[in-house]
Amino acid sequence: MKTLSRIASTTFVAAFALLGCGHKDDSGSAGGGDVIRIGHVAPLSGGDAHLGKDNENGARLAADEINAAGGLKVGGKTYRIEILGEDDKADPREGTLAAQKLIDAGVVGVVGHLNSGSSIPASKIYSDASVAQISPSSTAIKYTDQGFKTTFRVVANDKQQGTAMATEAIDGLKAKRIAIVDDRTAYGQGLVDVVQQVVKDRGAEVVAREYTDNKASDFNAILTKIRAAKPDVIVYGGMDDTAGPMAKQIHQLGIKVPLLSGDGACSPEFIKLAGDGASLLNCTRAGEAVERLPKGTQFMAKYKAKFGTDVQIYSPYSYDAVYVIADAIKRAGSLDRAAIAAAVATTDYDGLTGHISFDGKGDLKNGAISLFKVANGQLEYVSTTR
Repeated sequence: MKTLSRIASTTFVAAFALLGCGHKDDSGSAGGGDVIRIGHVAPLSGGDAHLGKDNENGARLAADEINAAGGLKVGGKTYRIEILGEDDKADPREGTLAAQKLIDAGVVGVVGHLNSGSSIPASKIYSDASVAQISPSSTAIKYTDQGFKTTFRVVANDKQQGTAMATEAIDGLKAKRIAIVDDRTAYGQGLVDVVQQVVKDRGAEVVAREYTDNKASDFNAILTKIRAAKPDVIVYGGMDDTAGPMAKQIHQLGIKVPLLSGDGACSPEFIKLAGDGASLLNCTRAGEAVERLPKGTQFMAKYKAKFGTDVQIYSPYSYDAVYVIADAIKRAGSLDRAAIAAAVATTDYDGLTGHISFDGKGDLKNGAISLFKVANGQLEYVSTTR
């Protein structure tokens, strides 16, 4: 009987989740009623937690706005959106566990993950359950190269970002000799692989290619080798929690060349961690600078008022991702997961971050890459390319 009960229970849960239907909120709160569950996954602990919380805040702000405006009407019923947040610790295995947990909880779509290394393995799980996954920050080319019809992103990818970084190294920083370091993650290595190829195609020389990991804090051995190679610029693929200490040690070792990095390092947190080395940084982001968006200043004010902190990087994009899922639900006229995913694929939406539509792979069409540098103790916008 126990075995039969377990089988029956498992079958019921699986069937319930596959329906992707609305859920009755029995909390008795003023916000009770029928809910549509949308998942959000990012690191909420560990070195990337500040970025993960930023993304989650953006998603929650969008859901709160939709609910305050009356919720979503589907099939003659009114629903409010509930964001179910999960912590994947920026770890691929934890990412897959979080994905399965959200599917079992009946989400109809997912915003996330933050890191490409978690988004990529989780995407197979979402695909198998017909759940639309929209990442606000995963830029690795492989993420949308797998052929899944449920995989999307609302930022540019690393082919675009890596090309922009290489162009900045050669044309902006006038570098002819380039050292490259990455953290061996899907994001970090994938990004600088593009940089390396474009640099070589442009006729510049890669004088060093070194590797670390995303938990490292001591880079002196690597940097000593790089110093001997006499580069004009050091390119790093990784996140701010490693890029900051690296910049600090570059400064301490007297290596007087710029540090060029991607969006994972292009944050206010980097400046805190880098200390006197912060001014070495030039960096890219896979999106338009929030302060240059038509409603960016308004968004930053709302965000600060609600959460008591400033925008880090990609909360505007997780905010838009929730609105894209809500728009898809309205156009599908259904809470069926497959119908919602199909509607996401045909998105034609003007969001906070710009116009959002996807190509056949799920990549954002006409994605922007913004260039920043650290000056006067803060990130300053330089330019945007598309």
